[in-house]
Amino acid sequence: MPAGYPALAQTPGTPRNIMSLRKISCTVVAMAVCALTFTAPALAAEKPMQAAIHEGGQLFAAASLGVNGESCMTCHRGGGRVEGMLPTGKKIPSLIGAAASFPRYNERAGRVITLGMQINSCITNGLHGMPLSYDGPKMVALISYLTDLSQGRPIDLQGVER
Repeated sequence: MPAGYPALAQTPGTPRNIMSLRKISCTVVAMAVCALTFTAPALAAEKPMQAAIHEGGQLFAAASLGVNGESCMTCHRGGGRVEGMLPTGKKIPSLIGAAASFPRYNERAGRVITLGMQINSCITNGLHGMPLSYDGPKMVALISYLTDLSQGRPIDLQGVER
């Protein structure tokens, strides 16, 4: 057995093919980790929009924006692609097409808000986190992700007659 692979050491009675499967599994996992490590910077250099959308999706799922291990997916399930639910039990619609409805009037705020303002409202009120800078890389990534979920949807500025 190669040094550094104690998990692959054959236990008495373990067939050699099981031992080989363990070795292959470790190799596949290591390759996947390497691929992820080298893919993100390459993607950022070659396709900046795709990289921003990817980063936004990662942030959406990460607990780094809030406290107590919560993420955007605490309420917006399935990456925002399916109906969600607030901690109160109130159902909320999916985020498919949501970016196409901003800016919009928010009754509770008593003013027109942007998508960035809504994101910060969710972060501060829902996740109890710190608001993001409106032109910072995390906000740009989240807006890119949510806008991607609205790809092809008609823009709906509520209350605007054309």
